[in-house]
Amino acid sequence: MSIAQTSPSVQRPRVLATAGGLLEGVACAGGAAVITVTFVHPVDVIKTRLQVSGEGTRNYKALGIGGSVKVIAAEEGVSAFWKGINAAWLRESSYTSLRLGLYAPIKDAIGAGAADAPFWKKFSAGSLAGALGSLAGNPFDVLKTSMMAAEGAETPSIVKGASELYKSQGISGFYRGIDANVARAMVLNGTKMACYDEIKGAITSSGMVPSGIPTQFMSAFGAGFFMACTVAPFDMVRTRLMNQPPDAKIYSGAIDCVMKITAAEGPQGFYRGFIPIWMRFAPTTCIQLIIFEQLQTAMGLKGV
Repeated sequence: MSIAQTSPSVQRPRVLATAGGLLEGVACAGGAAVITVTFVHPVDVIKTRLQVSGEGTRNYKALGIGGSVKVIAAEEGVSAFWKGINAAWLRESSYTSLRLGLYAPIKDAIGAGAADAPFWKKFSAGSLAGALGSLAGNPFDVLKTSMMAAEGAETPSIVKGASELYKSQGISGFYRGIDANVARAMVLNGTKMACYDEIKGAITSSGMVPSGIPTQFMSAFGAGFFMACTVAPFDMVRTRLMNQPPDAKIYSGAIDCVMKITAAEGPQGFYRGFIPIWMRFAPTTCIQLIIFEQLQTAMGLKGV
């Protein structure tokens, strides 16, 4: 009788093939997103005010970034920079948890998990994950946008805002701007994850940057720049659509919004608020992806 010989077990990162691993990956993404948005939310408020400038609000475009910060702080208080943070937490818990957490399993499913996989496959995996996340998070995105744009010293209530929106527009009101939001999410997440993946692979192969957090930081910083360039027009259209009054519609849809912005402001109008977008994407991408990768490592999961 032969004795079966066993080799010592080697602890390897788990892939997200099982339901448990998938849920853990999504949970890591959600945790990273909620932590990150708590710190970068003030930049999002400034960006939103600049984008909706003049549409029933103060002309923040004329004030610029510095002037807008001063006016908001003086008239609404420092807490105004966190208007809509509760809606932002709910958005990140749904939208970002899915768009980050589903990237790796989708990438593996479509054959983009190999080191030499083409960029377009990684972009496709990120885009699909972004679209799914956007469908889940759109209601909270609508509420967050209206709360951030709300002027005055009073802190807007998410419950009151949801109630008023439902009474005036029904369930469809929570999916206002869904076409632009899905398009934005696909471009954003496709660019973010594919660029991060590619840059990280190139840095790792070069050996010029230490592995771990330094490599993750450099990869995320680069991805954040490309995100700002590709996403700005989609972000403008989405914000305009979502910030329409509950009882009125300024735009009939994404195409109508694009045409009206182009006619009134020209192509450059789509890049209004670009600096705040970049200021938000740079730290958001770095903090979010670093925390995400660290949480995955702590959970014994395979990183991006």
